[in-house]
Amino acid sequence: MEQFLDATYLKTPEQANLSKLENVIFIENLLHNAVKNKYKCVMILPEYVAMAKSFFGLYKSNVLVGTVIDFPMGSASTQDKLAQAQEVIDLGADELDFVIDYQAFKKGNVSYVQNQVKLCTALCLHQQKTVKWIIETAALSNKEIIQITTLIKNTVIKNFKEVDFCRVFVKSSTGFFQTINNLSNGATPENITLIIENASPLPVKASGGIKTKQQALFYLQMGVKRIGTSSQIEIVK
Repeated sequence: MEQFLDATYLKTPEQANLSKLENVIFIENLLHNAVKNKYKCVMILPEYVAMAKSFFGLYKSNVLVGTVIDFPMGSASTQDKLAQAQEVIDLGADELDFVIDYQAFKKGNVSYVQNQVKLCTALCLHQQKTVKWIIETAALSNKEIIQITTLIKNTVIKNFKEVDFCRVFVKSSTGFFQTINNLSNGATPENITLIIENASPLPVKASGGIKTKQQALFYLQMGVKRIGTSSQIEIVK
């Protein structure tokens, strides 16, 4: 189980109602827990990448350092996304989870989104990094989930080598999208099914609202290759 988990903490001190020092201590505890349980990756905000990389180096741990780009809205320009990505790569990030510009996609700017996927993926793959594209399923209809997943797949197949496909994921959610009527803003059996059916041969990451071992196992049995969760301690227990 642990080798499929991206242990995630993406709150700012303000969002967590913590001081900056308390937030750092929280992240340090997350890193200790990641070393102990040998998670695949920790997903943290960009400003903590260098700290995590240094921490894992000190403990000679193989846990990967992941971070988010243009999070959580995804509406920054492609050039801004590229600049953010290179900055965290320089700090030592191993995996970069980009929020795709799903708003541009919904408006019909398909070629713009295709180019964004192509350029940002190229930046990561050329530096031996893993890239995950967050499509924000809660903001999309089922038809749009199918279309944007297919767009990512086709862009990757057209522009990159087959050996690299395993390092380009389609990911469900940020977990921060505000839904109405308390509807799910993360992974659901329905949306993960749609992504898996349309992403292959690209791997899929399920994230958002996964809080139990039973949920994690359910999605792994469906065929996802990573689980993004902030409930990793409960799941591993």
